[in-house]
Amino acid sequence: MPINCHEVASRLLAQYPEPKLALNYSNALELLVAVILSAQCTDARVNELTRHLFKKYRTAADFAAADPAALEEDIRPTGFYHNKAKAVIGCCRKLEEQFGGNVPDTLEALVSLPGVGRKTANMVLGNAFGKPGMAVDTHVLRVANRLGLAASDNPEEVERRLMELLQPAQWTAFSNAMILHGRQVCTAKNPKCSGCALYSECGWPGKTAK
Repeated sequence: MPINCHEVASRLLAQYPEPKLALNYSNALELLVAVILSAQCTDARVNELTRHLFKKYRTAADFAAADPAALEEDIRPTGFYHNKAKAVIGCCRKLEEQFGGNVPDTLEALVSLPGVGRKTANMVLGNAFGKPGMAVDTHVLRVANRLGLAASDNPEEVERRLMELLQPAQWTAFSNAMILHGRQVCTAKNPKCSGCALYSECGWPGKTAK
């Protein structure tokens, strides 16, 4: 029987009411930088680092003018710091040059920034600007495939599929809840199937008995 996406959304949002990203930020620029730094790094570590980072670099101009070696050292604990520093500086230089130092609020403009893909853009759209955004990270990708909501390892294909299944007003909350569910319950290893609110809806052959 085909899975009912609206039932999944209803149960997820009952489990995670008003779901938020685990990253700490106070504006769109901080969220944009935090998401770039979160690649292959825990949100807890990023939050620990950005408490100090966002006091040192307060604007896009600050990041754009940063000495690459100094910024690399500032963000070293997040891993892949060379590439991340290059992405943050390049992104903020383009913000300064083309967007008046402000983070744009459209998907097309966001993905034009260095280091910003659709996942990051949708996270910023949905959580910083309150616009519909279906962010597909590794957790959303895994949970959507296990549930049978999607059947692809391509994040963009899964994003399109989930957007077709739900109303735009649901996209941000749904993807935030899916991220939380993937971290807390439907984990990559040893998923907690017995306590899953979606157990009866899930057709994943690998789920453990309840």
